Amino acid sequence: MITNSSFKPAWWLSNCHLQTMAGKILRRKQTITVINETVELPDGDFVDLAWTENPEHTPEKPIVYVLHGLEGSIDSHYAKGMMAAIKNKGWIGLLMHFRGCSGRPNRQGPSYHSGDTWDVHYCTEYLKQRFDQRPLAILGFSLGGNVLANYLSEDVDNPYRCAAILCAPLHLASCSERISHGFSKVYQKYLVDMLKESTKEKIKLGLITHINNNELDNIISLSDFDEQVTAPINGFESAQDYYDKASGINILDKICQPTLVIHALDDPFLCHDYLTRLPSNNNISFEVSNRGGHVGFISGNNPFKPKYWLEHRVLDYIAQHFKAAK
Repeated sequence: MITNSSFKPAWWLSNCHLQTMAGKILRRKQTITVINETVELPDGDFVDLAWTENPEHTPEKPIVYVLHGLEGSIDSHYAKGMMAAIKNKGWIGLLMHFRGCSGRPNRQGPSYHSGDTWDVHYCTEYLKQRFDQRPLAILGFSLGGNVLANYLSEDVDNPYRCAAILCAPLHLASCSERISHGFSKVYQKYLVDMLKESTKEKIKLGLITHINNNELDNIISLSDFDEQVTAPINGFESAQDYYDKASGINILDKICQPTLVIHALDDPFLCHDYLTRLPSNNNISFEVSNRGGHVGFISGNNPFKPKYWLEHRVLDYIAQHFKAAK
């Protein structure tokens, strides 16, 4: 199930932290034009979609559905890069913003978490109804990858010809522990600060009442945020209960879709011990590289012309399955 990745890091980005941060710096000026769509949900909330083009104008083009990471959006460097690469491939990219991640708060207290697949199920049915003859594929980055793993295990008859799970925290408890040590604390602070800001907005709107701003300000670690915010607003008994029930590693054996999983051993967001406990599943191609950082995987010999290997690898994998299904 586990194979060695073909990825070779750029000589000028051999360090995991450089790999992790370089994309954000190198692509800070990259822009992508998208068409926005709001989908109203049956529970009274909504999700915002971003399309690389109007799918109604090109009925023959395949669609690739993208799930972003924790507190990500269409403005995240990895999302812009992948959506642009999908468009350049001649396909249509569709990014679903998790609730509250599109620049405006969602209407309810609960927003999204690593095991929340409800909106993916709903938007998949929405795609099936509108584009039932299109080739479809789906991929998820980081948290979105863990969400995708859970979704694939729940809907074995889904319409996607293949899937890709990228740099995902498939064992949430150990990953939460990993990001609280060493230099990884820098990433933890960045994420927790964003989570606290979005939570304060919901406190201001009266959508969250069990915690106040002062208590929120005292939260430092991701595990404490999950204990005090993520778990209670989403019906979990504790952070550990959330981690146990939402971790993708527990359901990998149930995935029936051809699925590519990409993981770097130097990823500063993830713990790697769980790799020894992976269940056997012939539907999953699990590619592991020694280098790559978190959603980095930048290669090339010229610092002025970096190559974003992850996009090429994933879209080549998808292309193989689109072609095989013809």
